[in-house]
Amino acid sequence: MTIKPGAGGTESQDWAEMLLRMYLRWAERKDFRATVIDSMPGEEAGLKSATLRVEGENAYGLLSTESGVHRLVRISPFDQAARRHTSFASVFVIPEIDDRIEIVIKPEDIRIDTFRAGGHGGQHVNVTDSAVRIVHLSSGIVVQCQNERSQHKNRELAMKVLRSRLYEYELEKRREETRKLDEAKPEISFGSQIRSYILQPYQMVKDHRTKFEVGDVNRVLDGDLDPFIRAYLFSRRGKAAGADGHTATPGKA
Repeated sequence: MTIKPGAGGTESQDWAEMLLRMYLRWAERKDFRATVIDSMPGEEAGLKSATLRVEGENAYGLLSTESGVHRLVRISPFDQAARRHTSFASVFVIPEIDDRIEIVIKPEDIRIDTFRAGGHGGQHVNVTDSAVRIVHLSSGIVVQCQNERSQHKNRELAMKVLRSRLYEYELEKRREETRKLDEAKPEISFGSQIRSYILQPYQMVKDHRTKFEVGDVNRVLDGDLDPFIRAYLFSRRGKAAGADGHTATPGKA
């Protein structure tokens, strides 16, 4: 999880730090292991950015509901005139990708063709089906080898090449997934928020996707996020959930 403040200087940076504390408290409530692996402090207060690693059962599935822009409305403690300020911060959640790629090629995943090699290599190469072509059925990758006189050696070399091609194929798929996630990052500004936390002139936390809201802002900022997470998960299935977990019309809790 990455948390970044929007425009607004110290006010937004302080809001980013409040969000970090909220998610750390939430992870503690869930008995998840949460580690801040990178953070950059603001000039006066708060954070310029923070990256949090959360480990636990269904951690990504639950936290993925929090991706988006979070909006805070309050009387700013940094404003001597005690005016009300609106601040934004973004939360971006991605699954951790294991760098280890194990290439397992099952016999049913490939088609092996043998054919008579052409070109140089002596008469033995030209009169036996020593050349090997391997087709990986799901990816469409085709490799072939005909340099060796032995079909067994050509097959062994072709399998090595296929493993290398499949490794690069998997790496490119992961790069593409990362690019898609980066493109999905929302703009940190008004109108793009998924949730608003209002401290003044009244107290309320409202999720704009599900219309679910609660009046106890301090409880939410102290990590009580499950009702919002549950409501969003239900809404994705065409339902909405109340704070007690029963199916209900979205509204106040």
